[in-house]
Amino acid sequence: MFQVSVEETFSAGHALRGYHGKCENVHGHNYRVRVTVEGPQLDSIGLLCDFTELKRVIREIIGGLDHQFINDLEPFRTVNPSAENLAKYFYDEVTGHVKALPAGARVTDIVIWETDTASAQYRPGK
Repeated sequence: MFQVSVEETFSAGHALRGYHGKCENVHGHNYRVRVTVEGPQLDSIGLLCDFTELKRVIREIIGGLDHQFINDLEPFRTVNPSAENLAKYFYDEVTGHVKALPAGARVTDIVIWETDTASAQYRPGK
């Protein structure tokens, strides 16, 4: 099994609805996102996934979040903008936009860091 990952960063603010503590207040993070693709075979030129294409997709998604107040953006007007929900959001967006994966390849997980020591991960069920 082959695996490739790419990481990108962005900055944004949010407030956690229903949280009882300081994170219910407006605050921001310098987020880091890692997307991992896994598959059993490589394409005809020996790639599992073109890093350039994967980074393009991630940067496009980040472009809508960077330096924004996430609570004001869909779907986070109703979905709490937790790291866990951001990881699921990135999974949904990446899988909807990444092109040309070899047969059997798929996005296997997304990790979102809010800080250097705190992260959330989303892995879809099989």
